[in-house]
Amino acid sequence: MIGIFAAGAAGRRAAVELAGFLGPDAVVPDGPVGPALRRLWPLLGSAVFFLGTGAAVRLVAPLVRDERSDPGVVCVDGGFAVALLGGADALAERVADVLGLQAVVTSATADSPLDELVELLDATVEGDVAGCGEAIRRGEPVLLANPLGFPLPAMPDNVAGTGTGDHGHDHDRAWTVLVDDRVPKGPPRERVVRVVPRTLVVGVGSSTGVPASAVSAALARLQEEGGLDLRAIRAFATLDRKVAEQGIADALEDWGFWHDSTTAPLLTYPGAELAVIPVPNPAELAIGIPSVAEAAALRGAAELSGGGRVEIAAEKAKGAGVTVAAARVLPRGRLALVGLGPGDADERTPRAEAELRRASVVVGSEECVARVRHLLRPGTRVRADGAVRLAEAGAAVAFVDVGAGPVVTGPVRADVVRVTGVTGQL
Repeated sequence: MIGIFAAGAAGRRAAVELAGFLGPDAVVPDGPVGPALRRLWPLLGSAVFFLGTGAAVRLVAPLVRDERSDPGVVCVDGGFAVALLGGADALAERVADVLGLQAVVTSATADSPLDELVELLDATVEGDVAGCGEAIRRGEPVLLANPLGFPLPAMPDNVAGTGTGDHGHDHDRAWTVLVDDRVPKGPPRERVVRVVPRTLVVGVGSSTGVPASAVSAALARLQEEGGLDLRAIRAFATLDRKVAEQGIADALEDWGFWHDSTTAPLLTYPGAELAVIPVPNPAELAIGIPSVAEAAALRGAAELSGGGRVEIAAEKAKGAGVTVAAARVLPRGRLALVGLGPGDADERTPRAEAELRRASVVVGSEECVARVRHLLRPGTRVRADGAVRLAEAGAAVAFVDVGAGPVVTGPVRADVVRVTGVTGQL
């Protein structure tokens, strides 16, 4: 999640405009900045402030805990987008592109492909990101393990992928980047950077009056026994009549989650809706349905997937009066349809340029690709055709064409976005 905070009507208008460019993960919370920031901080991947730099520093200073997990912070101050905290250089440059400002980057990881990887996946990162980024820039061999198959941006040639099923460590490569929502087995390894995307929906079923300690203990078992990294939780889900259970609310807050509409939400569903969802471990519950925890997790994941695939990530774990289970929103490929139009390069929209930078494969005619080649990241593959097939196989694809934009007919088993290529284009 990217939180965008602003004071005053003009600042909020600019924040809403920026959110439209940054995509569905960008949130502009209502109300005063301070309380909203404190409420959202544990769930933010990044934060952008339309405030003076000094004011932004005073707001975030009491909340900063760990440079490996704190959100990246960008401040829009005057004519500048300033990266203040947490390897936010890539976001600062992106904000500067959208708003026509000058980016001020401050860390040694400027332009690191890891920054953009973490930002695109709305992920938590753990490990020596600066050291790994420097190794990538020096051309050292780096292993990229992506066992769940997330669509990733292009990487330099010295970053080699392992496909989608390998957690292993290649000892010929000094560094490993692991993109996964699970905790690796075995002792921690040196020179491993973990990128933890938010993919999980945790279903919660409980008896009436369940204490917060029981819910917290059950959540801990998802990590200890189920092997899940709880930083990957995107939402919670339960039976609608359980929304008033104070023990559930208190446990989520103890773990750093707030179940309002702008953070990791507590999704609720009626019993009749949960009763028809097939689950791996049905039971005869007193309320007359075969499952709450597993069914709610699967139902919530399906809602957040936008029609994509979901699976059980951890089967139900029982505690004293409480049951929890986790479902995973499986990643899908991405197909961005970018219409270049007749305009000049300086009229190209920031959104179009962002999609071209995030793509690992660009598909289009030789003429169209030549017009955007200077925007492509090192390692980007270029193809003349096959955009749909590549996206359905899990790649991040940008399909470039002239006119009003490329046309794709029929269903596509990937996330599809259409991007206006130049300002003023219909």
